[in-house]
Amino acid sequence: MTTRILVASIGNPPPHTSTLHSAGHVLSSTLLSFLAYPPFSRSTSPAGFITTGGEYTLYQSPALMNASGKPVAAAYKAFLQSLPQDERPTAKLVVLHDELESPLGKIKMKVGGSAKGHNGIKDIIRAMGGADFVRIGVGIGRPESRESRDVANFVLRKMTVGEMARVRDGAGEVLMILEKIRRG
Repeated sequence: MTTRILVASIGNPPPHTSTLHSAGHVLSSTLLSFLAYPPFSRSTSPAGFITTGGEYTLYQSPALMNASGKPVAAAYKAFLQSLPQDERPTAKLVVLHDELESPLGKIKMKVGGSAKGHNGIKDIIRAMGGADFVRIGVGIGRPESRESRDVANFVLRKMTVGEMARVRDGAGEVLMILEKIRRG
């Protein structure tokens, strides 16, 4: 039996959807195209944007990055409830997010552990009651300054065309990771 997967992306809602902080949403939208899934549609329960194809359910959190926990946890709960009882124990949550500590476009997978200062991931860990989930980060680089104001300005700036392309280029690697997870 293959594993059913909810792929949840976190970022910021409009007008910040093209910022570095929303790299997870950019990856999710690129996956939608790669997989030839129907467009995202607005969902009220759970709140967010969702599409389902064959292998995966893609979900984009509508919340600000740092408040992603409740919507992602609610989406995962609804996803589990939609599955046949025998598929629930093996189902997985995969979260796509920006990764400040990695070079632009680098894809990095992690299961459990520390959020390493990522407030969106911290909020999801809290909302999930500490349950482990798979994280796939896409590198966005880091400004030279470590001052919180400079970091905030960096992640909230709009991506250049080249940066957007580098983030989108990671979708193939993300699909390979998802396939490995799905096949167990």
